[in-house]
Amino acid sequence: MAGKATTPKFAKITPPSDGTPIRIAGDKRIIPDNPIIPVIEGDGIGPDIMRATRRVVDAAVQKAFGGQKRIVWFDVYAGELALARYDDILPADTIKAVKTYIVALKGPLTTPIGGGFRSLNVTMRQVMNLYACVRPVRYFQGVPAPVKHPERMNVVIFRENTEDVYAGIEWPKGSKEAKTVIKFLETKMKVKVRSDSGIGIKPISVTGTQRLVRKAIRHAIDHGLRSVTLVHKGNIMKYTEGAFRDWGYALAKKEFAAQTVTEAEVTSKYDGQVPAGKIVIKDRIADSMFQQVLLRPDEYDVLATPNLNGDYLSDACAAQVGGLGMAPGANISDHVALFEATHGTAPKYAGLDKVNPGSLILSAVMMLDYLNWGQPARLIEKALEKTIGEKIVTYDLARLMEGAREVSTSCYADRIIQNL
Repeated sequence: MAGKATTPKFAKITPPSDGTPIRIAGDKRIIPDNPIIPVIEGDGIGPDIMRATRRVVDAAVQKAFGGQKRIVWFDVYAGELALARYDDILPADTIKAVKTYIVALKGPLTTPIGGGFRSLNVTMRQVMNLYACVRPVRYFQGVPAPVKHPERMNVVIFRENTEDVYAGIEWPKGSKEAKTVIKFLETKMKVKVRSDSGIGIKPISVTGTQRLVRKAIRHAIDHGLRSVTLVHKGNIMKYTEGAFRDWGYALAKKEFAAQTVTEAEVTSKYDGQVPAGKIVIKDRIADSMFQQVLLRPDEYDVLATPNLNGDYLSDACAAQVGGLGMAPGANISDHVALFEATHGTAPKYAGLDKVNPGSLILSAVMMLDYLNWGQPARLIEKALEKTIGEKIVTYDLARLMEGAREVSTSCYADRIIQNL
């Protein structure tokens, strides 16, 4: 008979004894009724918005399941709080906890001066191989928006997280490494580069591309969506972003031929009519896509992009529906998933109980869906939209809404809970 699973050991944190880890069996996540979820409060405004978010999530889970299910939170540390506790901004305990318990929730983090990382957020994605940044962007009725029809925006952006210029392969002007690369390019590759250049390398691999596109297509299949669009700058960068496009099409043809059809095939084989039950795979040049999300956003469901394009595009889409304060996100590997606020730490508002917790609350909604707990997820979305409709909002939305009642972070959470 198999023995009882042992509790993992950590240096300076102790897992809760009343929860159960999520397990992976084959390619499926086995979700217990009391999953242990590591949580990183974050820096700056992180503690304020995380307190609000946890209260909203706990209340929604209680209402949906009547005490039959609950989240068991496990506080772990990164950023400034980790520096004080571990003398390290990204301790091994935290990485181990997220990998062990599969699903985690994170507030915004800063990279302290002298921390040894260029970006703490990027480092976490790379260390844990969280290769897909997933950003759903949709409109909630009543949110002030700069466009005439924000309700037409409803996309999910799958942004490759580990490659492209975010791989961090670069050297400053005049450095030994930059000079070596420039010399190699000139002598071996016959390419002229100015001697006073900084040098960066932009890797995009077939491996990184296809695992991202695979996840994007599976999302479209699972949610009954119409299309997946590959966004790239392949007309200029033919062997990186152009290859992203080609490898994406190849993956769709090889692994999802029964479920997908290309946009070209719709025109050439089906007289412009998408066959029933098929997902259209198409591509757009990045600069054209920026126009499309403004002029024809309702023609797109899932966007799959290299790293840098996805960074710009997700923020541009979010701006149309209320900004980053309403933009959730997650960084996901094959199974491990870190759900997080998409905005920064806003240190001038730290501890003031002032800012909008919407981004983190909606990221927690994504987390609940990842647990297949759709009931509390939908309760939160409806309560959030009702609260905004009542014009009871935090300062960022109140200043844009006539007749709004400005409330604190905690009071905003109170009202969402009342509206569940």
